[in-house]
Amino acid sequence: MSTPPLAASGMQPGPFGGPQAQAAREVNTASLCRIGQETVQDIVYRTMEIFQLLRNMQLPNGVTYHSGTYQDRLTKLQDHLRQLSILFRKLRLVYDKCNENCRGMDPIPVEKLKQKNQQLKQIMDQLRNLIWDINAMLAMRN
Repeated sequence: MSTPPLAASGMQPGPFGGPQAQAAREVNTASLCRIGQETVQDIVYRTMEIFQLLRNMQLPNGVTYHSGTYQDRLTKLQDHLRQLSILFRKLRLVYDKCNENCRGMDPIPVEKLKQKNQQLKQIMDQLRNLIWDINAMLAMRN
């Protein structure tokens, strides 16, 4: 689940690379949210790996152990911390872009959202009943 290093813009380059292709390709808010969700998942994963490395590292309390192993784990830890920093910057860019895209939008009031959900539930129930009736009629036919 690791992500490759990010471009200077903070977004991963597309299949066509280049700044002109990225500028021409407008990213909608839904895909930004998906990118943000994946970034948060990567942050959680990296954080879990960091804690795993810390748990396995021996503290320098005078106990002799292989300095090569310690240096290897320290290098991995530093790499994970560097990647975590990059992921947080990416998440910040996604967050700012989402806010920019949604600046002129009015949020839907909760009561209106509940009403729309209720209407959708009624439509789904009606469709389910209609399909049930059609299946019953087809079964009676045979």
